[in-house]
Amino acid sequence: MKKPVVIGIAGGSASGKTSVAEILCQSFADRKSVIIIRQDDYYKNQSHLPFQERLKTNYDHPFAFDNDLLVSQLDALIAGKAIEKPTYDYVNHTRSSVVEVVEPADVILLEGLFVLEDEELKKREDIKVYIDTDADIRFIRRLKRDVKERGRTLESVCDQYMNTVRVMHEAFVEPSKRYADVIIPEGSHNTVAIDLLLTKINSITANKDADN
Repeated sequence: MKKPVVIGIAGGSASGKTSVAEILCQSFADRKSVIIIRQDDYYKNQSHLPFQERLKTNYDHPFAFDNDLLVSQLDALIAGKAIEKPTYDYVNHTRSSVVEVVEPADVILLEGLFVLEDEELKKREDIKVYIDTDADIRFIRRLKRDVKERGRTLESVCDQYMNTVRVMHEAFVEPSKRYADVIIPEGSHNTVAIDLLLTKINSITANKDADN
């Protein structure tokens, strides 16, 4: 089996990382197998902590993630082995009991806040992408998402954004943009940038096919 193409897709919270990953996934669906691995699924397990203690966790700091597990499972996929991927329960602020079996694929889309910040993840990425979306748009998207999908209150979302999300973005996420091979302003709305990225991915996959 040839080595898969690993594409890291980073950007601020609610920048459009998932939307871009899904567009890329759909674009290759008829030609090769593509999977999306979300760093958010690798938040550390907090089931041993009382609920009120879980609320104090800074979920926008790199330390909130079990990157050792992510790296080991990414290595397994690269080696052609299936993994049992964790999932996260955003309502209860801990790892879910649900495990998803993920089969290896030709293209692995790795998306998350810190996939360009973590050295071990960067080493495994063939293409590094940064989704560059204005802060006000990201905040509005996050507000709508967290209230509707994650059971948060308006006040809690605003407090979290002001106290941790914005600070951590400026400290860790924004600086990782310098490692990107491709920067996509406005995320999935930038069809020209996505088309160029698809062309690059096609070029890499074609070269890998020729080498095997």
